[in-house]
Amino acid sequence: MAVKKQNSKKAGRTVTEDVLLDVKNLRVEFKMKNGVVRAVDDISYQVRKGEFLAVVGESGCGKSVSALSLMRLLPEKAATITADHILFDGIDISSIPMSEMRKLRGRRISMIFQEPMTSLNPVLTIGDQICEPLITHLGMSEEQAEVRAIELMAMVGIPEPKNRLPQYPHQFSGGMRQRVMIAIGLACEPDLIIADEPTTALDVTIQAQILELLKDISQRLGIAVIMITHNLGVVAAYADNVNVMYAAQIIEKGTASDIFANPAHPYSIGLLRSVPRMDKPRGGRLATIDGLPPNLMNPPSGCRFYARCPMAQESCAKTDQSLQETKGSEMHQTACYFSEKALKEGALIYETDVSVQGSSTVDKSGEPLLSVSSLRQEFSVSFRTGWFSSYNGSVKAVDDVSFDIYPGETVGLVGESGCGKTSVGRAILHLNDPTSGKIAFDNLSINKKSIALVRQDMQVIFQDPFSSLNPRMTIGEILEEPLKVHNIESDPEKRLQRISELLVKVGLYPYMSDRYPHELSGGQRQRVGIARALSMEPKLIICDEPVSALDVSVQAQIINLLEDLQRELGIAYLFIAHDLAVVKHISHKVVVMYLGQIMEVGEGDQLYGEPKHPYTQALLDAAPIPDPEIERKRKRSILKGELPSPINPPNGCVFSTRCPKVVAACTSGRPELLRVGTEHMASCVLLDER
Repeated sequence: MAVKKQNSKKAGRTVTEDVLLDVKNLRVEFKMKNGVVRAVDDISYQVRKGEFLAVVGESGCGKSVSALSLMRLLPEKAATITADHILFDGIDISSIPMSEMRKLRGRRISMIFQEPMTSLNPVLTIGDQICEPLITHLGMSEEQAEVRAIELMAMVGIPEPKNRLPQYPHQFSGGMRQRVMIAIGLACEPDLIIADEPTTALDVTIQAQILELLKDISQRLGIAVIMITHNLGVVAAYADNVNVMYAAQIIEKGTASDIFANPAHPYSIGLLRSVPRMDKPRGGRLATIDGLPPNLMNPPSGCRFYARCPMAQESCAKTDQSLQETKGSEMHQTACYFSEKALKEGALIYETDVSVQGSSTVDKSGEPLLSVSSLRQEFSVSFRTGWFSSYNGSVKAVDDVSFDIYPGETVGLVGESGCGKTSVGRAILHLNDPTSGKIAFDNLSINKKSIALVRQDMQVIFQDPFSSLNPRMTIGEILEEPLKVHNIESDPEKRLQRISELLVKVGLYPYMSDRYPHELSGGQRQRVGIARALSMEPKLIICDEPVSALDVSVQAQIINLLEDLQRELGIAYLFIAHDLAVVKHISHKVVVMYLGQIMEVGEGDQLYGEPKHPYTQALLDAAPIPDPEIERKRKRSILKGELPSPINPPNGCVFSTRCPKVVAACTSGRPELLRVGTEHMASCVLLDER
């Protein structure tokens, strides 16, 4: 796709010898039925050789579109790209023929996409897909390409690479598939790698492995990396420089140290203060950025953050400020008339109601609301292992799990993918029938027959609000359905009034009841999911990754909402998540699971402050803190290896195959949960020996 040239003058920074990529006034527009969406609006930046640049911002701000436009991978019919120039190592890739661009793609510029399962070809072996760019771009023979593919797989940490070459993508775990994507990206030793949310779908331990690998390769081979992400902890840990995008524009850029220590744009300040941090004690309330980004089909004149900015004045709505150097730093630029005031006052520019606290206190003098005892959940599995052989067995998704939840308490359930978190939640709700164990809710033993008696009191908020809402029903109909089914309100007029009250309670407007799910943002859809759960007036809500798909600013709004509802209505939560900072902020007690078993359980601050199990320590060590100064000083030991197969778990302690402190006794028998504090227990033979 040819990129149209703009006629504007080529003013700005000069391209020096160490600059690998120089983008000047890039603009991307999409033609829609109702008008034109300006997805990227006049952005300019440079990337130097060996630099690690992070691009951050809310969903829809233009991060991924700007990267795809560099690769010229956007559809020709829908997208119109204009730029003064896009210089890559002195070559203007905005004007070269597509045949020349194809020679650069994969050879000198490569891209790691967000979802490796959809990016890898399911009908080709891993070996074929790694060898393809080697044969195409470097002219290697099949034998030479195979030798190089084995080297690349070993480089990215894939064990037994020769044996895994003939395997297919579905035979690899999520972390291993992402490693394959990195191997393909590195195959031709490119000068620039564009990584679009490379670790979003990965666990914190696998995320740390992937990013350490990417950073190490970047430093050793001098490869520049553009990483698109919304995880500010990752940015603090690995980025050299940062571009902050908002509503299709770059509103602040600078070194990671400058952006985090001295943010000069109100939006950047708002983003940083919205993030829960593991190095801070529990309690308090997360700061939020009120409102929504503007419609890019009809963007406002002047500053696009005007409607949400606490410092906004009338002049901001009339003229837009271009990027200017901030006081005391040439590298640090921001697009705000009041950047000096923002630098001076920092987070104080946002008003915070100090009277509103965070999580409520819990009264444990009475009986628990939910009691789970020796819960087991097994699933039968059957698959072919050869032409004339097959495997028939079972997977222990949940293996002897016990815990209590008291009225008004939030219990966090954390662990890597496949550890059994969601299976626990589904078993409690009897969406899957438990294999064995006891579940008591409000002093009533729960089974297939009695679950109907408490179904109204136990509700669930699903991870993906879009797939859990019926696209053919309006928001009003979705909220009205449970009121009808459970005969909570028989009068139609009162039902409509109840729906309006629910929408207001979760921070939405009553008129939104006439909209369909696709007409709402992700955060708004998640609020509808919460409203639907609240419509039943439950005592317990199981929250299955309720904020993992949301931007940090929207995430903060949802967490505050859940805490407000808990204080007001006394609701208890089982909060399932993999973001350790979010879990610490909202949870009174935390349960750590690994391969179906509980490794450690304890009160939030105590467990995070003094973890007793090596797995908990590894989880906390792998989770980045959004502060470059802290990240550069702290020593991090990255957990190696992959989660064992649940079909054939290790003998003894299930963590023994990856544990850095493993001893002979770890494989002889399953360790018991031992009490190491008032409400703190851990399952480790080292504790038993002490």
